[in-house]
Amino acid sequence: MEVIVEPRRARLWAVLREAVRGTDQSFTTGPLGRGVFLLAVPMVIEMAGESLFALVDAFFVARLGAEALASVGLTEACLEIVYAIAVGLATGTTALVARRIGAGDAPGARVVAVQSLGIGLGVAAVFGTAGWFATPSLLRFMGGDPSTVRTATPYMRWMLGGEGTILLLFLVSGIFRGAGDAAIAMRALWIANGVNIVLDPCLIFGYGPFPELGLAGAAISTNIGRGLGVTYALSRLFAGHGRVGLGWRDVRFDFGVAAHLLRVSAGGIAQYLIAGAAWIGLARVLATFGSIVLAGYVVAIRIVIFVILPAWGFSNAAATLVGQNLGAGRPDRAERATLLTGFWNMAFMLGIMVLFLFAAEPIVNRFTADASVHRTAVDALRIISYGYGFYAWGMVMTQAFNGAGDTMTPMFINLVCFWLFQIPMAMFLSRAMGPSGVFWAIALSYSLSAIMGLTLFRRGRWKMRKV
Repeated sequence: MEVIVEPRRARLWAVLREAVRGTDQSFTTGPLGRGVFLLAVPMVIEMAGESLFALVDAFFVARLGAEALASVGLTEACLEIVYAIAVGLATGTTALVARRIGAGDAPGARVVAVQSLGIGLGVAAVFGTAGWFATPSLLRFMGGDPSTVRTATPYMRWMLGGEGTILLLFLVSGIFRGAGDAAIAMRALWIANGVNIVLDPCLIFGYGPFPELGLAGAAISTNIGRGLGVTYALSRLFAGHGRVGLGWRDVRFDFGVAAHLLRVSAGGIAQYLIAGAAWIGLARVLATFGSIVLAGYVVAIRIVIFVILPAWGFSNAAATLVGQNLGAGRPDRAERATLLTGFWNMAFMLGIMVLFLFAAEPIVNRFTADASVHRTAVDALRIISYGYGFYAWGMVMTQAFNGAGDTMTPMFINLVCFWLFQIPMAMFLSRAMGPSGVFWAIALSYSLSAIMGLTLFRRGRWKMRKV
């Protein structure tokens, strides 16, 4: 009897299609490699979509000049605080939803989802209003000169005023990721990106019937794109799609669950606030070298984000797998999933390191023709990439702790590595080496965070975390 063996390539494409379409597979049983792949693929594509946001903006904003790029850099340093709150809340949401889905408690997961969205709306209302009115003061505090403040004010106001789209997009994605429905979160990001790519040049340069809004147009198109992505994700959530399908009967405030979510999220918010504030500190150090250096840094970081966010996709897979398997009472499987994800992520990041070491100049050429800006951006790309092998593991360790609900350990690591090490090191090395010293401080601090994360992970205390 002839046995027909399905070609390996055909099997791979079948699993890839399943990952992109979405899957009903349980991530607490079955082949571990397949589970990691099914989660990681849509999460990598999702994060690639988020990084595309940054890359598209940089591509078009660069044509407005170095001052516009510097304005974006100062704005993004302030937005790091918003992202910290959004990612921190999403971290707690993912951990609680994943743990309940792993334990077979879908109603409990729905209660967590509703409280998460309610908290996000409240935070957006308060911080968005405050940010709109405080924009000029924030820009001056960040070291912007009068010309930069004038250029950046409309852009920053739109970005801070529209931060509700950032918060809700992260939170809805966190709900779907925790449930293992990563494909829905992926589609929301790509809808947001598709709209942004089309509107960005139209609103910046006034193509066709659109008004020429300059730098403010970049912010407006980003908010519209993210807003439509949020609309799609919420429609899927309330239509009952995925493992956490909400109905209007679920929309009620539960003080106990909300307070518990905030407690779990507190460490996540703190860890990203610490990291975000460190980026503000780095931007402040680089601002002392002038707008040209700051513009080069902005170009480099946009390119770095483009490759690092997909790597966070691998890491997010670890968070879901850890949370669900701990909920199912399978801590050893959670540990194996984390280590497997770490090796895959390291292979990816080492490939990116090689790319940046040998092709940094032609890559940067696509974003700026200014020789001084180009030189700074190339130096930043090459130097920061030396830490990528370590950083790959650091990302996975962070998300493994977060998926277990142990958000305080990554907070401690960030405090040590970014404030007690990175900022002082950046100030010291910048005096001796100029802007390159700041880039070396970034590479060294992320390498240190990976070593600390792996050491604490192997101790295994996260396995006993109750959420």
